[in-house]
Amino acid sequence: MTAPRFPGSTAVSGLRVYDWEAEDGLCGGTPHLHTASSEAYVVTAGTGQVHTLTPEGEAVDALSPGSLLWFGPGTVHRLVNSGGLELVVVMQNSGLPEAGDAVLTFPAEVLADPDGYAEAVRLPRDAPEEHLAQAVRARRDLAMRGYLHLVSAVRSEGPAALEAFHRSAAALVRPQVDRWRRIWEESVARETERTREQLADLARGEPGIMGEAAVARPEPRPGPRRFGMCGRLRTWQMGDPPG
Repeated sequence: MTAPRFPGSTAVSGLRVYDWEAEDGLCGGTPHLHTASSEAYVVTAGTGQVHTLTPEGEAVDALSPGSLLWFGPGTVHRLVNSGGLELVVVMQNSGLPEAGDAVLTFPAEVLADPDGYAEAVRLPRDAPEEHLAQAVRARRDLAMRGYLHLVSAVRSEGPAALEAFHRSAAALVRPQVDRWRRIWEESVARETERTREQLADLARGEPGIMGEAAVARPEPRPGPRRFGMCGRLRTWQMGDPPG
């Protein structure tokens, strides 16, 4: 018997949003988008905002306990922490976000250089927490430079400016797509097929996978919360994503 997988290979994590002040005087995380995955925020504590850029323009949504907000691929988003902001993050396509689905809003010259982008996004391995925090903050600040320029461009040029950023993001992730396809086939597609087979069993009056009923209660990963793009992350030991 194996532990049940959540539909769509969905991932869940707990997030404490950074309270580091950025160039514009607001505190928060790193602006970015996801190229293939949707994401949802459920606020559990504190207050703040999420700033987004879509083809419709800029938007600011207030966040407080009980707020729910989700968005699809291509939505540039930035979390702002007004005080003690904590979220439960629900992410589609578990495995793809961990495999580089996120593209940070670095300046255009960084986005145009795959090696430069890889160097800018990379964090030091086995570094003390203080040094790692400095690297994460420097990465956030670089992304903020590009983000503020992108916001200005969207204001003056409209959706064309965002489309240009989308094209840069697509070019950056293109070499990874074959690996992502394998991850998707072994997780999301496999679970979708399992549901199709279950519906066929039920149509025949058969219980199908109900005979494999199980409950999973994973434990939090040991150690301190890891540094994410938007804050300190708590994750659970759900098994490593395929690929």
